[in-house]
Amino acid sequence: MSLMKNNSKDFKESDMSKPTNESISSGNVQQFLTFVLNDETYGVGILHIREIIEYDNLTRVPLMPDFISGVINLRGNVVPVINLARRFEHQAKEIGKRTSIIIIDIKDQDGESVEVGMVVDIVNEVIELADSDIAAAPMFGAKIRTDFIQGMGKIDDKLMILLDVNHVLSINELSAVTNIAEELTTPTKSDTL
Repeated sequence: MSLMKNNSKDFKESDMSKPTNESISSGNVQQFLTFVLNDETYGVGILHIREIIEYDNLTRVPLMPDFISGVINLRGNVVPVINLARRFEHQAKEIGKRTSIIIIDIKDQDGESVEVGMVVDIVNEVIELADSDIAAAPMFGAKIRTDFIQGMGKIDDKLMILLDVNHVLSINELSAVTNIAEELTTPTKSDTL
């Protein structure tokens, strides 16, 4: 797992250690990368995280849903990037010094691994939660669609939304972006003449 250090003072690359075989096999502890979006803290399972990069050089793709910010070139691969606030139908904040793109690995319909970027306001830290500190997703009352929620993490007296990235990052919508972006970046026969 390759993770780049962000400009965030709260985030340290050393925080990104892989879970030990003992913690994975016992099923008692899970690790989550926490981040802030519109002043709300969220978490996503660390095993989905590929890397974290600074927000930079997004290519807009025409005729896409509002929540799809565009695509980036990540080591020769076209990676679709979504604005998570817009995906949740919230107002997106302006891009700032600490705005980051979290590159997530998700599975498509065929079980193939697909990289997708999520724009977030601030990347915080990696936390460990015991299974007993993870409650089921609420049926109502959340600020986002309930199918986007894996569960609720209990930290002290506060609750944090743990995202189900396979539902938040819809493969069908994102594959359309990738196909269009690849068409735009692939030289045509007339370009090579």
